[in-house]
Amino acid sequence: MTLKQTLQDDVKAAMLAGDSLRLECLRGLKSAILYAEVAAGKREEGLSDEEIITLFAKEAKKRQESADLYVQGGSPERAEKELAEKAIVEAYLPAKMSDDELAAIIDEVINEMKPTGVQQMGQVIGQVKSRVGNTADGSAIATLVKERLSA
Repeated sequence: MTLKQTLQDDVKAAMLAGDSLRLECLRGLKSAILYAEVAAGKREEGLSDEEIITLFAKEAKKRQESADLYVQGGSPERAEKELAEKAIVEAYLPAKMSDDELAAIIDEVINEMKPTGVQQMGQVIGQVKSRVGNTADGSAIATLVKERLSA
């Protein structure tokens, strides 16, 4: 079953359960998929599961950023709602890679590329991201690469 079909089934289940927060979030995800399909000119065939996962990763990041802004603005109840939605979105994403696994991949890339300093950080990050996909957070990758290249 495709991720899009799973999402549709979960929308129905949330409707039947009367879970308004989950329903609202899932409908937002369906809308994001539709918008991306139209923007990419793929309305008929739809997005692949990999494209949907990338889209969902962006949606989760948006919710985290919104929650952070709500906390800074003194609105913790809104931040809680955003974090609850983020948890719903993350349920559709692949499991995140541990810091140790990520560090091992970063070390591999650094050993292969042999960068001369921090100025090549972008190239190293690009290689790491191509290997790990959506299983690691971009900011975590950047932080670890910077630590390794600065040492």
